[in-house]
Order: sequence, then C-alpha cells, then structure tokens
Amino acid sequence: MEHLTGSAAGGGDTARLAARGITVGYGGRIVIDGLDVSVPPRVITTIIGANGCGKSTLLRTLSRLLKPVRGSVVLDGDDIARLRTRDVAKKLGLLPQAPVAPEGLTVADLVARGRHPHQSWLRQWSSDDAAVVERALAMTGVSDLADRPVDALSGGQRQRVWISMTLAQGTDLLLLDEPTTYLDLAHAIDVLDLVDDLHESGCTVVLVLHDLNLATRYSDNLIVMKAGAILAQGHPRDVITADLLREAFGLRAEVIDDPVGDRPLIVPIGRAHVRPDRMDKDTVQVRLG
Repeated sequence: MEHLTGSAAGGGDTARLAARGITVGYGGRIVIDGLDVSVPPRVITTIIGANGCGKSTLLRTLSRLLKPVRGSVVLDGDDIARLRTRDVAKKLGLLPQAPVAPEGLTVADLVARGRHPHQSWLRQWSSDDAAVVERALAMTGVSDLADRPVDALSGGQRQRVWISMTLAQGTDLLLLDEPTTYLDLAHAIDVLDLVDDLHESGCTVVLVLHDLNLATRYSDNLIVMKAGAILAQGHPRDVITADLLREAFGLRAEVIDDPVGDRPLIVPIGRAHVRPDRMDKDTVQVRLG
C-alpha cells in the first residue's frame, strides 16, 4: 500500500536537516537500511510508529549520536560527521530519553551548561551568556525554580528545565526523544504547549512520540515508520487513515475530526466495547471464535 505524501521521499532544498541513504544498526543488526528523509524548516515534525520500528534510532542518527554504516546526515548543507562536536551543538539541540542530572545540581547550573559549546579559552562566561540563560529560563516558565535542585522537581518541571538547557545552546533546531514519557496527561500537554510556543517563535522541532493523538494535534509533519522504513510522511490530515493505522501499528481504529482542532482524531477499537452496529466481519469472527 502506498502512503507517501508531500516530501516523504526526502527531497527539498530548504531542509536544514536530512538523511541521505542511511543504514544504521546495533551489534551487526541492521535497524534502518537505505533511508532518505528531510526535515522541513520551522515546523514540528513528529516521528511515530510501533515499538521497535526505528523511531529513536532515526532521531539519534539525525543528532549524530549514532553513526550510520552507510549514507550521511546533512546539517545546513554539511555532512554532520565532518563537523566538530562544538559546531554541531551550536546548531542542534538534543533532549535524549530520560536524561539524568548530577545529584544536587540546581536548575540554573544545568541550564547554564547549555552555554558550554560557546565557551573557549578565549571566550569565558560573560554577561551575554547569563542573559541567554535567563531568557531560556523565562521562555520555559521555570525562572522561579532557578535555585532548586533538579532532582527535587516534578516530572513536568524537569522536562521544562531540560528543554531550557537546549534553548540555552542558542539553536533553533531541536530534537526531542519522547519528551512526554512518564508524564501524566496534564504535564504532557504542558510540555507540548511549550514545544508549540517554540515552534511559533521560529524553531524547527523534531519529536518522537508514542501518543498518536498528541502527535497529530501538535505536528504539521508526521513521519510514520515501519520496520526501519518510512511508510508515510506529510500533514496529519493527509497521512492518518484507518488503513495506515492498521498497517503501521496493527491497530483497528476509526479516524474522525478532532472536535477542538482541524486535525484527525484516532478512536481505537478494542473487542470489549464495540457497539454491535459498528462491528465488522473481523470483530464478529473474533467474538465467535
């Protein structure tokens, strides 16, 4: 089944970040093989797919945490593998899964670490760095937490602080790997509202999310993966269908209009609570055995 839409094949001269024919694996096992993809600028792109499909592997490769066996990642026209780590950090901010701060480190000290790529023997900490940190704290709404230890914060507060550190790097390209993991729904919405604010300010954001409805609501570009390949890419309205959900996730669902937005809303269908008038042949066969 063909689902690719828009720039799903990975073209586009305006992309700041792109993968060109990358093959990536762990311990001799290939996870991604010959993949091409481009990240459109100044939008929120979310990578979704079933567990083990290669979502985080793709994000880690785009951020240079993983080196592809073949192919390359291009950042602002340059092969990212040939750039100095300091130069990559000045252009690209990464929030990995479940980051951990040293015990007792304060919020202000953690966020200040985002300025390390800009430090050198010739350029030490300055009032300009302090102003950037203050602005990053204010943008994420954690200025009042500056003197508190990071490990004393709630999950939602910690995620805001880590995002604040990436902002302190001074980059407008952010990669966030499952930033809502372990958060309750209210805190997840809080973090994604912040991500949306960053996007509105001009940032290009790439996320990995598990919650499909949050992905469709907060993204203008979805990358749907299956078995290390891209099954579909494009705006949620163009990509999300019942057929795609069945193919990518093995999920039976109805896709309806979101009553509070202009995006599709996914309604999963389990066997236990399906109205009799909405049963299809597959459901009837399962119930009858």
